[in-house]
Amino acid sequence: MKTLVVPTDFSPVSVNAMHYAVDMAQSIDASILLVNVFQLPIVYTDVPMTSATLGYQEQKKSSEDKLDDLKKEIIVTTSGKIQVYTESRMGDAKEEIESLCKSVRPFAIVMGSHGKNSFERLIMGSTTLNVIRNLTFPVIVVPSGTSYKMIRNIGLACDFKEVVETTPVDFIKDIIREFGAELYILNVNKPGEGESYKENITLQSAFLDTMLGEIKPHYHFLDNDDIVDGINSFSEKNNLDLVMVIPKKHRLLTGLFHKSNSRDLVSHSHIPILSIHD
Repeated sequence: MKTLVVPTDFSPVSVNAMHYAVDMAQSIDASILLVNVFQLPIVYTDVPMTSATLGYQEQKKSSEDKLDDLKKEIIVTTSGKIQVYTESRMGDAKEEIESLCKSVRPFAIVMGSHGKNSFERLIMGSTTLNVIRNLTFPVIVVPSGTSYKMIRNIGLACDFKEVVETTPVDFIKDIIREFGAELYILNVNKPGEGESYKENITLQSAFLDTMLGEIKPHYHFLDNDDIVDGINSFSEKNNLDLVMVIPKKHRLLTGLFHKSNSRDLVSHSHIPILSIHD
């Protein structure tokens, strides 16, 4: 059975991502695994070991109680139609989530993007980016306030460089088939690119079409000085429900979370991002 791993720190942005994951789980017949990774405050050497032990026990119980509350909420709202599991761990968030995923082999990790206030941006933003950059499992980043809707149109940001070696073709096909969706290949170019660049695009797009031909992708070449702006505008105009990115191939991730000169793709367009690895 497919599993969605849903990390939570119990903040509004992470709870919103949980609701998104629950609705997705119902649509694809998946289970939910809620995980909370907590850390103890720094313990100085003159603090008795018993105090540290008590601190761990209190944190662990608090984490488990809050997870149990969320589990009960999911069971009630879904009338018990999906299986819900919980996991409370102490340590580094990225390391613990990675360890858990190696065991579970999830369909995807579903996380919230940065929230609307500075605290949520600091906590969820840094953890989400760390997970995306370092874990090879698919990660769906859910913008604050975004609700799940049936996924029918999926975009793939593509730079058309070494597509044969770097495109996770099987995973892309599986995602498209799972949701019965249309795939839109999006390439953002700066206006005025030279002929050699266009020739390379033609060659690489032919390779990609050969690999993905059976799912009949649509190709769109967008002229824009800013890749985030280009994808954002296209996604809004064409009602994309999800945009896939390959972190190692794109400098897009920094723009998704920390744009200063253009709109932030995640928080302004409310379009979830699916991070996949080559």
